Amino acid sequence: MTLRARLTIAFLAVVLGPVLLGAGFVAVTVGAVSDDRARQRLDLAATGIRTAMDALCQQLTTAAETAALLGGGGDPTAAQRVVDRRLAAAVQLTGPAGAAGYSGGVQPPRPWADCAGAEVPTPASGTVGGVAAHVEMLDPGGGRLGFAYAVEPVDLTLVNRLATAGGSAVTVLAVADPPATRRPSAILVPPITEGPPVTQAPATPRARVTTERPRDLAEVMRVAGGVRGSAVAETVDGRCVRRVDPGPDQPLPLALSVGHNQPHGLYLVLVAVVAITAGLSVTAAWLLARSTTRPLIELSGAADRVAGGDLGARVPVRTGDEVGRLGVTFNRMAREMQGYVQALTASRDQLRGHLGLLGDTLSSTHDVDRILEVILESALAATGAQAGVLLLVDPAAGVLIGQCGQGLAERGPAGAPLDVHDLRVRMGQGLLGEVAASGVPRRGRVDLDGARPSGNEPLCRTYVAVPFAAPGTSALAGPTGGLSGAPADPQPQFEPRTSARGVLALYDRHGRDEFDDADLVTLRTFAGQAAVALDNVRIHEEAQRLSLTDPLTGLSNYRYLKESLRREVERASRFSHQLTVIALDLDRFKDVNDRYGHAAGDAVLAEFARRLRAEIREVDLAFRQGGEEFVLLLPETDAGGGLVVAERVGAATARTPVLARSARSARPARIPFTVSIGIAVYPDHGTTGDAVLEAADEALYQAKAAGRNTCRVAGARGDQHRGPAPATSGGAPNPPQPPHARRGR
Repeated sequence: MTLRARLTIAFLAVVLGPVLLGAGFVAVTVGAVSDDRARQRLDLAATGIRTAMDALCQQLTTAAETAALLGGGGDPTAAQRVVDRRLAAAVQLTGPAGAAGYSGGVQPPRPWADCAGAEVPTPASGTVGGVAAHVEMLDPGGGRLGFAYAVEPVDLTLVNRLATAGGSAVTVLAVADPPATRRPSAILVPPITEGPPVTQAPATPRARVTTERPRDLAEVMRVAGGVRGSAVAETVDGRCVRRVDPGPDQPLPLALSVGHNQPHGLYLVLVAVVAITAGLSVTAAWLLARSTTRPLIELSGAADRVAGGDLGARVPVRTGDEVGRLGVTFNRMAREMQGYVQALTASRDQLRGHLGLLGDTLSSTHDVDRILEVILESALAATGAQAGVLLLVDPAAGVLIGQCGQGLAERGPAGAPLDVHDLRVRMGQGLLGEVAASGVPRRGRVDLDGARPSGNEPLCRTYVAVPFAAPGTSALAGPTGGLSGAPADPQPQFEPRTSARGVLALYDRHGRDEFDDADLVTLRTFAGQAAVALDNVRIHEEAQRLSLTDPLTGLSNYRYLKESLRREVERASRFSHQLTVIALDLDRFKDVNDRYGHAAGDAVLAEFARRLRAEIREVDLAFRQGGEEFVLLLPETDAGGGLVVAERVGAATARTPVLARSARSARPARIPFTVSIGIAVYPDHGTTGDAVLEAADEALYQAKAAGRNTCRVAGARGDQHRGPAPATSGGAPNPPQPPHARRGR
């Protein structure tokens, strides 16, 4: 793109940009206001309809209660009397088993959507014939006489009533969701197949009842099918649609729609204004760019020749204005460029080699010490420094600790050798401490610049020191050049953004030259590599830990159980010790999930793991084998010691219920639970880890068979137990459980 084109675009951006932004803001604001008004109307309509349906359900409940009171003694005219009082369109009294009894009024076709809100199968027709409320009829002794139903048909009269209450068009939707996935929102009262015939309208499947205009109905229904919850969608004709799903005292699925008026005339005016402004701006921008770029044509041609490799190209300087000064600068640049190109090529090749070595080291090892040594060696070679150190921050002590160093043979106090591992610098003290605390890199000379090394830092004449932080949160900000070594620089070009994790420092370049800005940029690159190395090692160690840990309970997982069991068996075999394996399984845990929900079940598992850790020694190992199954490994412990631990775990489990929030209730529930335990000992019950674990598992199933909340020891010691289950007589082992009994316990 030419300079003339860029100037034209810049002028257009300055002139035309605010016009476009203003027009867009007006258009978006007007549209947003119109959308917001439509949503408010729909919200008010939904509230009004819910209120109307609530009043209808209360009226039907009153009618059902009246019919129950009048017809509880067997009065055959009770249902018709309630209908005559216009409390409901139809009333029906049924027997205790649901058989139809007396009725009054014309019964809408079944099924009915009941205001109570329980879940029953969806009708095949997908529609409901009426809205019903029912109450139970009881005799004086409290015995059930049957049910009284009060029904209002779902017809155009009811829908017009709802449309009037909401101030919007209303459509009653078909019940389309399968029974297994539909929310428990309304009772669909099934047809009654027993008892005398009743007066009822034809039971053909009902179509949707609506107050929508026929031309809008199909589009409204299509849009309503994709709307969920309180979301609002818009039809191609500009109507806003929202669904009102069934809920308490509102058992019907409804679709509401209101008109949505867009100010199209205003949009046309905005387009015309933008078009006229754009035409005038383009003309003015072209004229301005043409007058500005004409003197630069010669300079552009010379620059093209230089870009093609002709470093002898020169620009004739005819004026002393900005363009003339640009020509002088261009000529000087061409003279010096050849030398710079040669120097940059050599420096680039050297730096590329060092970065390649760093990349190979980072990808082939997680040894932090080795990685930091390679980083320091590469930084020394790339900058020509004689010595260097790399220190990491100990946050707890607030001290920089030396990790690796080179060239420190005569840089200690009084010229003595300096051991980098003895190097300690407090944060904020000395040169390195101030760099780490401030997060600002420094370069310069010790005898001229403000910061001086502390007593135990390496002796030097010139230095460059860079802090480094975690990758992605660099401790340095600003351009890469022009850094002043003095701390009192009124406008520092680097500002601290986060606390440093370490410091990389180099001392005394070969040739006694000071470090320059290019060295500072290079050192920042290597400091960033050090930060990457530290994070890679940390992430690797964390990934190893997570791969062996159960995320819910914090215990070790099944993978680590197999590895630990093999290791502990080998250790026990080597030193002729015993190893006790305890298998634990929470009793009737499926009932906890079914009754209180899976969130409460997770809380029980986490609390059991906490109590398990509290009852074992530090040398003991606890694992979650899967589901509600856990395993303990007790090194140097016999069966008696295992029984003691099992007794403590069982008592701690049964002593206090878990207080957890239940998905079935708004209030927290107290969930009691117990545990069944099986114990096996290496080498008494198996010569391999898998055999001992299998023996403990078999003893666990024997404890389950003995009544749960008990303990069993594998083999001939099966008569040892804990809890309410009785011991087997005669010291005989408990009968083994079949394999199919090992799940769902």
